[in-house]
Amino acid sequence: MTGALARLVRTTRRPDPAARCELCAAALAERHRHLFDVRQAELRCACEPCSLLFADTSQGRYRLVPRRRVRLPPVDTSPLGVPVGLAFFVVGDGEVHAHYPSPAGATRWEVDAAGWRELTDRRPELRTMARDVEALLVNTAHDRQEHWIVPLDDCYRLVAVVRREWRGLSGGGTVQPAINAFFAALEPHDDRGGDRR
Repeated sequence: MTGALARLVRTTRRPDPAARCELCAAALAERHRHLFDVRQAELRCACEPCSLLFADTSQGRYRLVPRRRVRLPPVDTSPLGVPVGLAFFVVGDGEVHAHYPSPAGATRWEVDAAGWRELTDRRPELRTMARDVEALLVNTAHDRQEHWIVPLDDCYRLVAVVRREWRGLSGGGTVQPAINAFFAALEPHDDRGGDRR
């Protein structure tokens, strides 16, 4: 488990007062930004000054994870062959990976490129997702219809919720209410400061 993911797991329980920026080692506020380390394919916690260094770039080793959240009308993900109702999809360099939260963490598999093209032809707003740092987050389990474009760190917060709440072989009685609460707490947000309703 990466340092940032471990902290995301811990912060779903309580704030970590010893959290440090993974670039300069400055103390971190409870709410802080994350960078995606392209070389290591990991999230890194960043203080505000360090995060500002990467605010206007989509190149190089680090990419700032945006804060944008857009609630979408239902998205038919059947062309992607996803066998589960709770998953997130991240576009990388020439490929799309699907991940689903599990008690062991985020399980990943590669999505068929033709299926993703078919989906984005029907839903062009998915083409606006920032490579590596935004995801299509889908929850159709238990007849839910939740479809969002979210920052990658939101997805890993959900992974942390599933890991924390899962009990036994089937998940137990607390994991589904915790997932529902996670989605209920999501709010549309535009990085430029306004909300998208």
